[in-house]
Amino acid sequence: MPVINRVADLSDEIIAWRRDLHAHPELLYDVPRTAALVAERLREFGCDCVVTGIGRTGVVGVIHGTTRKSGRIVGLRADMDALPIQEAPTDRPHRSKTDGRMHACGHDGHTAMLLGAARYLTETRHFDGTVVVIFQPAEEGGAGGLAMVEDGLMDRFGIQQVYAMHNMPGIPENHFALRPGPMMAAGDKFEITLEGRGGHAAKPHETIDPIVIGAQIVQALQTIAARNIDPLESCVVSVTQFHAGQSHNIIPPSAYLMGTVRTLNPETRVFAEERFREIVQGLANAHRATAHITYTRGYPVTINDDVAAEFAAQVARELVGAEQVDAVAPPSMGGEDFSYMLRVRPGAMIFLGNGDTAGLHHPAYDFNDAIIPTGVSFWARLVETAMPSP
Repeated sequence: MPVINRVADLSDEIIAWRRDLHAHPELLYDVPRTAALVAERLREFGCDCVVTGIGRTGVVGVIHGTTRKSGRIVGLRADMDALPIQEAPTDRPHRSKTDGRMHACGHDGHTAMLLGAARYLTETRHFDGTVVVIFQPAEEGGAGGLAMVEDGLMDRFGIQQVYAMHNMPGIPENHFALRPGPMMAAGDKFEITLEGRGGHAAKPHETIDPIVIGAQIVQALQTIAARNIDPLESCVVSVTQFHAGQSHNIIPPSAYLMGTVRTLNPETRVFAEERFREIVQGLANAHRATAHITYTRGYPVTINDDVAAEFAAQVARELVGAEQVDAVAPPSMGGEDFSYMLRVRPGAMIFLGNGDTAGLHHPAYDFNDAIIPTGVSFWARLVETAMPSP
């Protein structure tokens, strides 16, 4: 089952949408231009219903099939927001027009592909049921998926299953990867402020040095994954910031550390936080310092439903061939707020290979337009396979 001919015909138009979105990146929930463009296109296509303002600035389109005897309603989700990253210098005409912002994760491509699928599905309606196309804001740290769920997304539109697709650099273009069960990690954030006693660097014995204590904490935190958690379980603890001091000859009174903890198992997530607190407080106490900890739970584990994952894998096999589909791919330790939708409805997250490109969240990243026909065709075939016309 190759790329759909009609989708191939639409590819240049879809690519133009993608590049326009790339040139005009918007952040978190503040996506007025993007959301307006999406809603306008959905109305032009002839969606049976277009609703804006779901989850603050999300957009939803409803497309009925030629018949609806099956009673089935399937949701397809794309994310719309960009990142606060300065795009690397480039001669691409569609480069970001806004300093300090760029589509460094491919949400421009995700939105364009789902728009392309909506265009095709409204034209053909060759399915028995209803499709709900979901355009979500604030995936990049704003929990827009949760906001849409809490705003009644699933119940209001009667969604029974929900799917999402994400491009993935490093996977060959037009290859798919997914797995049943945990697909992406829970992502938690921590901040530590160490309060010691500052003084002259020539008299360290008169101080309580927060830099030395912080260094010990950085090292000790690595034992959570290396020595406290079953090696067959996944856990990442990364300290990503360490700030202290302003002079070469002064031991500062305080230090600040920040980082993230990633896990794939809810029980491991709980244990990692408990052990984190014990290590930080224990080392601070041992050195007569005070540790103030802020530990923030981020997105939960993205867990694919077993049946939905195998169904999506089979659709992908029929589209590109079994040799281009890895249905038992290793999970990613990256986080995704599509996890909130999968907590309330069965479904699956699917990776579509972006090829040998710069990585996600990299200033030189760009979505690979060559994968657009495959992504759009996958959405169309998933709908037509899930809800075949009688």
